[in-house]
Amino acid sequence: MKKPEDFSHYFLYRWRYVIGYSLIAVLLVTLLLFAALFTPAGLSAAEMRAAATSASLSFSDSSTLAVTNLPYHLFQSGIFSLFGVSNFTIKLPSLLIALASAAGFIMLLRRWFTLNVAVLASLIVVTTGQFLYIAQLGTASILYIFWPILILLLGTQITRGAYKWRFAAKIAFVIAVVMSLYTPLSIYPLIAVILTVLLHPHLRATLRKLSKKRLVIITGIGVLLLAPLGYLISQNPPLGLTLLGLPEQWPPNIAENAVTVLKQYFLFWEPSATTVMTPVFGLGSALVIGIGLYRLFRTRETTRSYLVTLWFLSLIPILLLNPSFTSASFIPSMLMLAAGLTSLIGYWYRLFPLNPYARIGGLVPIVILVGVLISTGLIRYAYGYHYTPMVASLFSRDLTLLPKDTRTLVVSEKEKPFFDAVAKYRENLTVRQSVPTAGTFTITHEAQKKTPEGYSVERIIANSSIDSAARYYVYQKDAN
Repeated sequence: MKKPEDFSHYFLYRWRYVIGYSLIAVLLVTLLLFAALFTPAGLSAAEMRAAATSASLSFSDSSTLAVTNLPYHLFQSGIFSLFGVSNFTIKLPSLLIALASAAGFIMLLRRWFTLNVAVLASLIVVTTGQFLYIAQLGTASILYIFWPILILLLGTQITRGAYKWRFAAKIAFVIAVVMSLYTPLSIYPLIAVILTVLLHPHLRATLRKLSKKRLVIITGIGVLLLAPLGYLISQNPPLGLTLLGLPEQWPPNIAENAVTVLKQYFLFWEPSATTVMTPVFGLGSALVIGIGLYRLFRTRETTRSYLVTLWFLSLIPILLLNPSFTSASFIPSMLMLAAGLTSLIGYWYRLFPLNPYARIGGLVPIVILVGVLISTGLIRYAYGYHYTPMVASLFSRDLTLLPKDTRTLVVSEKEKPFFDAVAKYRENLTVRQSVPTAGTFTITHEAQKKTPEGYSVERIIANSSIDSAARYYVYQKDAN
């Protein structure tokens, strides 16, 4: 019998993972830049509110710091101080955090799954429409992805990493946990982690081995970092309820919310067109996630099965109370997708444990599946956010249309917080709500009611992407 050919000496085989991760890196950077600059090529109302919040922060006034996602807003405020306020700088914090999140998730997948699964799952994750949308969105929504990844990665480092780095990993873990508590819903992954440690035998044994002295040091660091958050909540008690993800109106309509959640995840034949496109995952990804859910049940004794199960159980009540937090389910869903890919590849390998041709041939449908998931995710994102009329109208390009030489800008009361943020970091720009009595000025479409007496329109600045095309009117004083 002829001995099966050894593929291990082939160049593509030996360098397959280097090639795969290089492709992921290039694809990720390209997609993030494309998303930031071209799709949807504008600012949502949430992004403008976030920019106004970041610009209003002041350490001399503690009331301005009593906001959710304070670390994000401080980061965004720092970027504004360096580069000013523009469409790109508003989105830049999210883009940088998304890049770090993707790198961290790839490292997490490498620790939790085999290398081939990690490569394929990473390709799917970075091309998922929801990830790309959140990554380019200049709000703190990206933290729903970043904090869980960082906490899980550091937690894995504590249990599996080199011994000499474990104490540093424990300190970093506590810092990440405390900082994450400034983000709504972050307490629920933490609860899942704590319950997993208490319920899983291996983690309980690891906990008992911890040095009492080091545990006291870590606890002290955590308390010190948590003190500012406790103070801010005491200054603004509703902040605590917001961080828990509880709805503003009480009691909520649980039945109606349940229907909304089901539509967001399973209404594949009727996709919606709002600022967040639904269903959250395409049909193909949902099927692979379903396979991962089955694998989760089959391997329920493992640490990751404990963790993901408890994570989902803690999120279900919150999603029923407040269905808008779909981003909170992204990471556990992607972990189940990776588990689903593990089942598919593992099943084929078990069928042909010794035949290299069958093993490689079996990867062809897997590659096709991954290719379809990637292409459909990208097409859905690009076409949905760039060409759908209802979606395009939800993103404003007004900031990019504002002339650089504008000295006086008249705005409406609703627009003032955002343009105040712009003026704070732009020299010689004054924002006001009343029409000046002298000089040239620019007025927004929303603030413009009628031509001021003694003035005439010098030019009109328009945007062809929306119905109300005229965005600014530049007035000059009539000659006497």
